[in-house]
Amino acid sequence: MSIRRIVPNIRTTAVAPGPAMERNAEFYGRLGLQEVMNHGWIMTLASPAHPSAQISIVAADAAAPVTPDLSVEVDDVDAAYTAMKENGAEIVYPLRDEDWGVRRFFVRDPNGRVVNVLGHR
Repeated sequence: MSIRRIVPNIRTTAVAPGPAMERNAEFYGRLGLQEVMNHGWIMTLASPAHPSAQISIVAADAAAPVTPDLSVEVDDVDAAYTAMKENGAEIVYPLRDEDWGVRRFFVRDPNGRVVNVLGHR
């Protein structure tokens, strides 16, 4: 299994979509990031020169009971899920296919942070 990208998820208290999401896009745009995905509740911004350099602004996860702190995209999400379960990690959100084309699960790291582990279908 290999990692494709790691994306910090910055929580916003604003209702999305709306001015707060736009303000974030403008702010991070000044650093050269551009919007590459926007589902209303989550917006991802990336570097045009290095597309795997990304951040996501998240109002609230649309499907899960918690909002993850970090997203890690892997090439084999099923293998990652098995490795975490076999080693006794706390699964916060079980492995499932989401409507927007990702397969994912959430796991709690040793620091209490929630990590969204995903793969694109």
